[in-house]
Amino acid sequence: MITRAGWGLAAASVLVYAVGAPFGYAQPAVLAVAGLAAVGAGALWTLRGAGLEVRREVTPVKVTRGEPAVAVLHVRNTGRWRHSGLVARDTCRDTTVTVEVPSLARHTARTVSYRLPTRRRGETPVGPLLLDRADPFGLVRRVRDYGRVDLLLVRPRTVPLTPLHSGRRRHLDGLASRSAPAGASSFNGLREYVVGDELRHVHWRSTARTGVLMVKELTDVNLPDTVAVLDTRHSAYAGDDEFELAVDVVASAACAVTRARFPVRVLTGVGELAWARGGPGEDEQVLDRLAVVERSAAAEPPLHVLRRGRGGGALVVVSGSFEALADVAAVRRRFDQVVFVRVGDPGVGPVPRAAGVVMIEVGDLDELAAAWPR
Repeated sequence: MITRAGWGLAAASVLVYAVGAPFGYAQPAVLAVAGLAAVGAGALWTLRGAGLEVRREVTPVKVTRGEPAVAVLHVRNTGRWRHSGLVARDTCRDTTVTVEVPSLARHTARTVSYRLPTRRRGETPVGPLLLDRADPFGLVRRVRDYGRVDLLLVRPRTVPLTPLHSGRRRHLDGLASRSAPAGASSFNGLREYVVGDELRHVHWRSTARTGVLMVKELTDVNLPDTVAVLDTRHSAYAGDDEFELAVDVVASAACAVTRARFPVRVLTGVGELAWARGGPGEDEQVLDRLAVVERSAAAEPPLHVLRRGRGGGALVVVSGSFEALADVAAVRRRFDQVVFVRVGDPGVGPVPRAAGVVMIEVGDLDELAAAWPR
């Protein structure tokens, strides 16, 4: 591809020849030929074999919205000629990141890194990577794509919260762990032994069969699940920023529950999005599913979603509109504790209330921790 400078030189060469030829001057013809020859030499320079090995790594592959993610580019010159004027262009959604690669002598390698945009939550494709090679005078440039498209998962932001009190039987010292590692009533499955587990919970038959120390995982069935509902209707939000804040609020509430080893169900207007038993690593699953949730024209009101599910423990409903508050009030008696969070700019007039429902109105995520019930 001839660059703007190359086209300018070619046009100037033709113009010089056209002006000087009628008068029989040799100098304009020489200048014109030299200019066109330079463009032709640049084309030949970029057509020769590149002799480049290019590899790109994205780290980390999962990142919280707004936190840094870096692409590391490894370029090696395996050819016989020195390469200079290399420019790498990478695409991350609708953003193009451009980085210059230092000059490469034969059989040498360079590593460059650049930040990727993480302002938008979701599964973000990175690539394809385009590498521009230019001739020494910048007259001709050749573009070639390298590697595959990598995926960067941008998760919602969270703030630390206290799990809501729920359940019809409460421990005298506070909340009891829902996964009940220290002894509860009902068998819930088997898992590998970790330091701190009681030896009386070892399942010896499975241990002998697998060769790995296995323990029984018990659950107190008297402590019902926490339910977090995200309103995904388009009409419930003024814009994308409000919906992103709503996702952050649900992620914070759900992760507070799982990190306290309590089960949580996350529901949207199109059905169940995630279910986690609680415990180490369970919040990762919730964050991965919330990373890709979007508003939907087919989403139902929260009331329809809640009526199809079972009640019991704590209920958290997040929406950008107070219209969903009536839905929450309609199912209030089915839950032990109910919290309704409205996201967005404060409205005009008094905040509506509903009996038995804790009302929270937040304009940013930092306000949530201060207003969250304890």
